[in-house]
This record gives sequence, C-alpha cells and structure tokens, in this order.
Amino acid sequence: MKKVFKVLGYILLFIVIVVVGLGVYVKTAFPNVGPAREMKVELTPERIKRGEYLANSVTVCMDCHSKRDWTKFSGPITPGTLGQGGDEFNQKMGFPGVYFAANITPAGIGDWTDGEIFRAITEGVRKNGKPIFPVMPHASYGKLDEEDIKSVIAYIRTLPSIENAVTESQSDFPMNFIINTIPAKANLQKMPVPTDTVNYGKYMVTAAACFDCHTQVDKGEFLKGMDFGGGRSFEMPGGVLSSANISPDVKTGIGSWSQEQFLNKFKTYRDSSIYTKTVAPADFNSLMPWSMYAQMKDEDLKAIYAYLRTVKPVSNAVEKFKPKN
Repeated sequence: MKKVFKVLGYILLFIVIVVVGLGVYVKTAFPNVGPAREMKVELTPERIKRGEYLANSVTVCMDCHSKRDWTKFSGPITPGTLGQGGDEFNQKMGFPGVYFAANITPAGIGDWTDGEIFRAITEGVRKNGKPIFPVMPHASYGKLDEEDIKSVIAYIRTLPSIENAVTESQSDFPMNFIINTIPAKANLQKMPVPTDTVNYGKYMVTAAACFDCHTQVDKGEFLKGMDFGGGRSFEMPGGVLSSANISPDVKTGIGSWSQEQFLNKFKTYRDSSIYTKTVAPADFNSLMPWSMYAQMKDEDLKAIYAYLRTVKPVSNAVEKFKPKN
C-alpha cells in the first residue's frame, strides 16, 4: 500500500511540475509578436485630420479612452476628458476580469515610441510587453491600412495632456494565462478605393469593429454562424442590453431596410439635443456611441450598408432590453 501511495505521489508531483512549467512558459514566451517596429510618424495636417475622423467616428478610440456620461443617452463623452482613459469593463458586463482603458494622452503614453503605440493598436501588446485584452479589438485594427493606423497615432499625439492615473487591468483565472496567447502579428492591408463599394464597406466594418458587439459570445468565444446576428448581452444598471441583429435577415435583422432607412438611423443621432436628455439608471440606455458613429460620412455609411447586405443572414430575434424589475 505504501508503494501505491508513493507512486501516486510521484504522479501528482509530475502533474504539478508540468502544470507549473506550462504556466511559466505561457507567461514568459507569450505574447510572441516580436519587438515594436522602428518608426517615426510624421504629424502632417492630412494625417491628423484623417486620424481625428477615424478615432472619433469610425474606430471610436475616444469612446473607451474618455469618460462617458451615463446620465445621458448613449453615454456621450464628458467634455475635458478626451483620451484620459479609465473606462471600466468588468465581470458584470460579461468580461473575464476587470479591464480599464488606458490614458492615451501624453500624460499616459507620452514616453511610448510611435512603434510601441502601433504595436499596441494592431497587435495588442503594451510598451512593457504585457498583453491587452481584446475589449480593444486589436485583431480588427491589425487588418487595416498602415497609413490609417499612423493617422490615428498622429492624431493621438495632438491630444492635450490629462493627468489621470488608471488602475491596472486584471484578468480572472484562467484568462490571466490565456490572455498571453491572444495577441497576434498584424495582417495589414491596403484600404480599398471607395468606388469598390462592397470591399470598402467591409474595410469600414472592420475598422468600426461592428462584428465584436453584434455577434454573440459564449465563454469568451464568438459563436460560429452568428456573425452580425446580434444578441451579445451587456449588463446595464437598469437591466440587460442586447446588441441588434444587423445581418440581412428579413424578419429579425435589417434585410428589409433600404439604404435610406439605414442612413436615416445614423442621421437621427446627429441631433446633439438627443444627448442632453437625462436617462434614469433604471431606464433603457444604449452602449452604442451614437454621438460618434453618427458623424461618419454618408459615403462610408452607404458602403457599410452595401457590405452588410452581402453577409450571411442570421435568424435571431433579439430582445433589445430586459429590465431588472
């Protein structure tokens, strides 16, 4: 009997050594995307203008990296907080940990090189080599045109400095190990010409990361076959909010929408008075940063509409909001 326990002890010890060794390996060998590139982004007026448009209306970097006023519809940005970071994404919202958006003003990343910022945006790795949880969709940004990423960097470099210390993000187990394996090398591609409407629309959909919010997630994985089918849930103070089905399904998606209806949905939110109305915590509110996406150019919205018409229709009736009471 003693021999049996001794053997079991050795087996248990071996398992512990393997598990610990694997954990150490994952923590030290990953992320494995290589060093940040050597680059210097020239701050041209054209880049700054393009970057401002992207960061505020398409990739909406400023949405997460600023303070949003949730007492108002759609949580518009609080004036004077542009880029200061601190927006929180936690377990109540369905995330495997507590994640905070970084301060991307000079007070936060002023000592980062342009190459380090480029790597963070497109590959999900910080200056210190630590991984960034993909609440920032770096996998999508890694498929954009290099010039667009440089334009965003150029614009970020012009932000006024705001002193705002941001708490370090923390992943729950086992995500605290898995997160190291998520960053991947960028697969940058040229932006299609706007006249190539569908492919240009696909590019803009990728830039806006529409897929990420409008596709259901289960245990940290996007559900296969549910692309753009909506139903991803987010817990809000007043209840559970679910993203819309934007696939071309006629009954449950936007398949019956005309291009004009699609554009008008965004144009409605160009009325700034919408964001002055107070929303009680228990009432419906929208996570969608309408005040930002509504400023997209009509040309870009038309292209997005054209592309969404080509994706697979997903039959998925979504209940937009389930109140707690």
